[in-house]
Amino acid sequence: MPPNPPKSSILLHRINHAAASVGAVTNCHDLHGDILVVKPATAVPDAVARYHTHAVAPNQCCSAVVQETTASVATVWSVVRRFDNPQAYKNFVKSCHVIGGDGEVGTLREVHIISGLPAARSTERLEILDEERHVLSFSVVGGEHRLANYRSVTTLHPSGDGSGSGTVVVESYVVDVPPGNTKEDTRVFVDTIVRCNLQSLAQTAEKTQLTNKCCS
Repeated sequence: MPPNPPKSSILLHRINHAAASVGAVTNCHDLHGDILVVKPATAVPDAVARYHTHAVAPNQCCSAVVQETTASVATVWSVVRRFDNPQAYKNFVKSCHVIGGDGEVGTLREVHIISGLPAARSTERLEILDEERHVLSFSVVGGEHRLANYRSVTTLHPSGDGSGSGTVVVESYVVDVPPGNTKEDTRVFVDTIVRCNLQSLAQTAEKTQLTNKCCS
């Protein structure tokens, strides 16, 4: 928890007891005062939940989507960690090119979006790549889109008893509410995209794991 939390409006991001459900969505809840805290559910380890605590300004919203998969953490991470290849599971991405950096924190990518969405391209910066804790975070720093100041955090942890037989993926985000839209409008739109991405991630990882078993 930051020693000096922001003085702007602070929201409590609470991952509730529905967190273990496939495609579950959690929202942020108002917290009076300026203390940043998180109250994780038993389904989400403390070490994971702390990454999904966001300070949210009055003109922003945040949410989280949770997805379970039968693929192992190692297999899912092998897909998620490829900051240079989001199109491996993000179906709305047409192409991606690294425009700066070598894959470490600070790397910049330019993502081109398929037609039909209110966006053309997005310039994104890698903020966290924790190979040990399986955490990836990126922020949108430019492009042609309506999701200003977007920041996403994705974490992986073993499902069930932690035996490695499955994975829980949690992806949370904070983003500005575009002019003319409400927080709920923005949340529903972004949640839908994130949910589709995570469902595709689960399918991709499960296929990868099956292929690896067949070839071993």
